Amino acid sequence: MEQEIDRRIGAASGVMWTLHWSIVVKRELGQKAKLSIYRSIFVPTLTYGHELWVMTKRTRSRIQAAEMSFLSRVAGLSLRDRVRSSAIREELGVEPLLIRVERSQMRWLGHLVKDTSLVRSSGHVPPVGDPWKTQDMLEKLCLSTGLGTPWDPSG
Repeated sequence: MEQEIDRRIGAASGVMWTLHWSIVVKRELGQKAKLSIYRSIFVPTLTYGHELWVMTKRTRSRIQAAEMSFLSRVAGLSLRDRVRSSAIREELGVEPLLIRVERSQMRWLGHLVKDTSLVRSSGHVPPVGDPWKTQDMLEKLCLSTGLGTPWDPSG
């Protein structure tokens, strides 16, 4: 799973550097156009298959770093400017990518729970990747959103 995340971040980084001089830092293009490219090219490249990712602290940090690398360049800022990520997102009017990823993972979990062919009669969610990490991550995600767990963890 870690290799897939590395591949996605590498692909998104490649997209950013391909677009860097032609679009991202061009002063002739407005922020609205740059953000449209961010939403339509960069985000899908970075998040393809993210429903199955186990969101560890390291993974969250790397996704946020990739996201902010693009957004800070769109805003015309560098690390030397020492501007918080939240301030950059607020200035650009962009929702944090991690929230979008978690929302999508919750949607995916909802499909798993509803699909009776995937969930055994005991209510057990089938393992994807490392089953313990996946189940722990999904339980934390459910609890953090106030939904409780949709299955019996002992089952």
